Amino acid sequence: MIQLENVEKCYGNRCVLQGIDLFVEKGDFVAVMGRSGSGKSTLLNLVGGMDVPDKGKIIVEGEEISAFSDKRLTVYRRKKIGFIFQFFNLLPNITVFENIEIPLLLNKVDADRGKILAYLKRMGLDGKENDQPYQLSGGEQQRVAIVRALIHEPEIVLADEPTGNLDSRTGRSIMEFIQELSKQRGKTVLMVTHDESNAQFADRVIKIKDGALQ
Repeated sequence: MIQLENVEKCYGNRCVLQGIDLFVEKGDFVAVMGRSGSGKSTLLNLVGGMDVPDKGKIIVEGEEISAFSDKRLTVYRRKKIGFIFQFFNLLPNITVFENIEIPLLLNKVDADRGKILAYLKRMGLDGKENDQPYQLSGGEQQRVAIVRALIHEPEIVLADEPTGNLDSRTGRSIMEFIQELSKQRGKTVLMVTHDESNAQFADRVIKIKDGALQ
């Protein structure tokens, strides 16, 4: 469960989010739409604990994360959240397998090689575990990034324009997998997108304009 109560976030004199009230049930898949600069990514960053609101409360699974210390936010991000970024953010000088290992190492969990290889197979990346990111296509890199985001079994998946750099066929495959996370695995998914076809995979679509929900 994710709940935002009268959340406001400002940078200087500009308030990117203004009085946001939002409730997301556990296991829901919610798409957030709006023009560039409307506050979509800021909303995602607040829920993910990468930023804190200037006003209001953010409650996740009964805990007010907006009141957490920096240390508690770090643990929250590491254990509860899986981030899927538009630009992949893979480390270029290590292998696919080593990129995926990172969340496990940060959580001091031994990497289960079989589990990692099973995830790669599910994403159509058989035999790619020893490749480096530069050897992969954009679609393959995005799928590696998704495996990395999910390997530690987070309860909440935050996806920021997850198909923005992909062709339509690969993008649809990614969206089907993200939908599966919610429908079959019970993950709560909050996805920022400008693409109406992507939003159709969600259970619910919310729209932001000038920092306020429509």
